[in-house]
Amino acid sequence: MELELQGKHVLISGGSKGIGLACAKAFLQEGARVSLVSRAQANIESAVQSLLASFPDARECIASFATDLRDPEAAALAAADAEKKQGPIDVLVNCAGAAKRTPPDELTPRHWHEAMEAKYFTYIHLIDPVIKLMAARGAGAVLNVVGMGGKAAKATHLPGGAANAALMLVSAGLAAAYGPRGVRVNAVNPGQTLTERLHEGLKAEARMSGGTPEEALAKASSELPLGRIATPEEIANAVVFLCSPRASYISGAILAMDGALTPMVV
Repeated sequence: MELELQGKHVLISGGSKGIGLACAKAFLQEGARVSLVSRAQANIESAVQSLLASFPDARECIASFATDLRDPEAAALAAADAEKKQGPIDVLVNCAGAAKRTPPDELTPRHWHEAMEAKYFTYIHLIDPVIKLMAARGAGAVLNVVGMGGKAAKATHLPGGAANAALMLVSAGLAAAYGPRGVRVNAVNPGQTLTERLHEGLKAEARMSGGTPEEALAKASSELPLGRIATPEEIANAVVFLCSPRASYISGAILAMDGALTPMVV
C-alpha cells in the first residue's frame, strides 16, 4: 500500500533508539524526511549513523536536535529549528521519555513527580507548539506512543502508568479540539517490546518476585496470547500507517498493541 508520505516532514521525539528509531527507519522507507529529537548528543549521533547505514542516500532527509524536552522553551526551540531546517512539520511522533519501573514499596513522592516530568511533560512540551503550527496551516498528524500501563495498573509501573493514562486523555481531547482545524491525533499503546526499557522493567519485576530477569522474561513471554514479545518494528508499522493520509478518518483512537494480553473493551 502506498502511504502517501513521500516528502513529508516527520518530527520524532525519542528518535535515537528503540521504538522511536524504528519509526524513523519506517518513515524514511516511505520517502519521508525525519527530524530526530533526543536528550543525549551521543545517542543522536549513533542513531543518525544507524539510519545512514540503512539509507545511505538519505543524508539530506535526516536532521537531529539534542534537546532536553523537560524544558518547555527548549522543546519549542527544537520544533522551530526543525521547521527551519526541514520545512513545515507534517507529522509529530512522540516517543521520548520513560518512567523508571519501581516496586511499590520503593516508591516515594519524588518517583511520581519524575514520572510526570519524564513522560507526560516531555510530550506536552513538544505537542503544544507543534499542534498549533499544524492548526494554523490546517493540516497535520500527531501520534503519541504511550503504553498499556495507562490502561491496566501494574504494581511496578504505577507512576509511569499514571502519566500514560493522562496522555491518553490528552490524545483524545486534542483530537476533538483540533480536528476541525485539520489535525488528527492518535495514540498507540505498546505492551512489552524488545527495547532497552524492557530490560529495566524485567529487573524491577525480578526484585519484587525474588527471581531473575531471565525468569521474568520467560514468564512475560509465556503469558502473551501471541506467544512472544513485540519488536520495535512492529510498533513502528502501526505508527506510520496512523500518521499517513491512508488513515485520514482515524483520529482520537487509542490503539492497544500488547498482543491481546489485556482484553479490555474500553
